[in-house]
Amino acid sequence: MRALQGLFQGWVLLLTICAAGIGGTFQFGYNLSIINAPTLYIQEFTNETWQMRTGRPLPDHLVLLVWSLIVSLYPLGGLLGALLAGPLAITLGRKKSLLVNNIFVVAAATLFGFSRRAGSFEMVMLGRLLVGVSAGVSMNVQPMYLGESAPKELRGAVAMTSAIFTALGIVMGQVVGLRELLGGPQAWPLLLASCLVPGVLQLASLPLLPESPRYLLIDRGDSKACLAALQRLRGPADLAGELAELEQERAACGGRRARRPWELFGDRALRRQVASLVVLGGAMELCGNDAVYSYASAMFVQARIPPEKVQYAVIGTGGCELLATLVSCVVIERVGRRVLLMGGYCLMTCWGSVFTAALCLQSSFPWMPYLAMSCIFAFILSFGIGPAGVTGILATELFDQTARPAAYMVCGVLMWTMLFLVGLGFPFIMEGLSHFLYVPFLCVCVCAAVYTFFFLPETKGKTFLEISEELYRLNFPGWSQSPMWRGPEVVQSTEL
Repeated sequence: MRALQGLFQGWVLLLTICAAGIGGTFQFGYNLSIINAPTLYIQEFTNETWQMRTGRPLPDHLVLLVWSLIVSLYPLGGLLGALLAGPLAITLGRKKSLLVNNIFVVAAATLFGFSRRAGSFEMVMLGRLLVGVSAGVSMNVQPMYLGESAPKELRGAVAMTSAIFTALGIVMGQVVGLRELLGGPQAWPLLLASCLVPGVLQLASLPLLPESPRYLLIDRGDSKACLAALQRLRGPADLAGELAELEQERAACGGRRARRPWELFGDRALRRQVASLVVLGGAMELCGNDAVYSYASAMFVQARIPPEKVQYAVIGTGGCELLATLVSCVVIERVGRRVLLMGGYCLMTCWGSVFTAALCLQSSFPWMPYLAMSCIFAFILSFGIGPAGVTGILATELFDQTARPAAYMVCGVLMWTMLFLVGLGFPFIMEGLSHFLYVPFLCVCVCAAVYTFFFLPETKGKTFLEISEELYRLNFPGWSQSPMWRGPEVVQSTEL
């Protein structure tokens, strides 16, 4: 009976991962990909709506302007959501923030579903802004929630599930957006409104699962609730060691208030952490992977893939990232974060270089377009192995409990700003650089690999206090231990 109880309780962590993910980063990937399928239909709807209102059609350049606004309002909403995520996570807690976040999803789905009947493309624009806000909140709060709820032996693998659900959302959005399903001219309002389904699933499941134990103890000071949450997440295992670690971390925080985002940049003790967050967070968005998803169809056509096969090739790109993130989740606690990041960026540099060469020689050899397509898949696989998931763990592991929400706000603002700039600038890069369009992205990959090798410490298998102590020594090379350290005092004469 006790073994059966332990097995049941061992599933609670898995259910927490699924409940947080289906309404969290899954929504980000899903809403990022479904907008590609109804592009022409929404443009036609915009033109028809304007003609019904004014009696004359909307000029082509204004139709494109409205469509650009519909697309760009998603990262703009994500930026607003990233700014909202920190205060929500501090005030409401990690779990309640994810639940409240579904208000934006329900409102957006309602706007999408009735936009055609109401004859209003403005409802589509507002809906895209709201799902962007939802994605911005969930992209920050979900990895924070899961990273704080997982044991240190599984922290990397559990936090990697955020990338898995992102990739799963991209694939599902690509599949649902097929012309045979909801990608037709009449069904696009339902396609956009289908984001309501994962939101409802999260609302039905997440309230039954525990809050982050670290938030309950360190932020709220509720020892009983923390112990109850740990018992549900860990089962009948001995919790004395983990409780002692949490109490040490609570003492190290010393009752300090939560940091504000701008305070992170002025604190010398956080210099290495902030630099790593900015450099590697920016590199993840500027490495060229998002450009593959935003303009995958155009790139496949440029690589001479038959037009009728393009939509299936695009699904393959999402499947590649999903497969790679699953593999990375399995091996991250064995090989560590640094190896996955460096390996991912080095492989991306390799495949991006071959892709550039294949584009340059595609008119000389008939098989070059197929090599170019293979390189796209290999590039996405390499991204999924390292940068896709490991980058999202950095804010959880490199910052303490008081600085973590602010760090996620900085990371979120950076990510959504870069996503907007890449989406805005990539068409001009394609036009200006032609076959050499990936050269700027390859430079970013090389820089990210070099930075990881020289400046990013390994965090595999370490407690948050051990990570803080190591980072303090890196930020203050002349000091042997942090003033926040609550462990055994180092005896200088025997340290060697």
